Amino acid sequence: MIKDSFLSVFSQEQKEENKGSVEFQIFSLTNKIRKLTLHLELHKKDFLAQRGLRKILEKRQRLLAYLENRTCYKNKKLI
Repeated sequence: MIKDSFLSVFSQEQKEENKGSVEFQIFSLTNKIRKLTLHLELHKKDFLAQRGLRKILEKRQRLLAYLENRTCYKNKKLI
């Protein structure tokens, strides 16, 4: 199952150490998004879940943009 393969990417030790890292936050938000989309497939009129999904998607988008800018900055700094 897809969900199981995603959860095995980070070991338990890495989860405890890196909870504040941007990569882990994106990973956990992606898992929440998958759970909510599965929920919304069954319950199409759950508007609070739809709102929560939109908020999580926006937050993940901001984190991805931040991560992209940070890596671009590091690459420019090295050159």
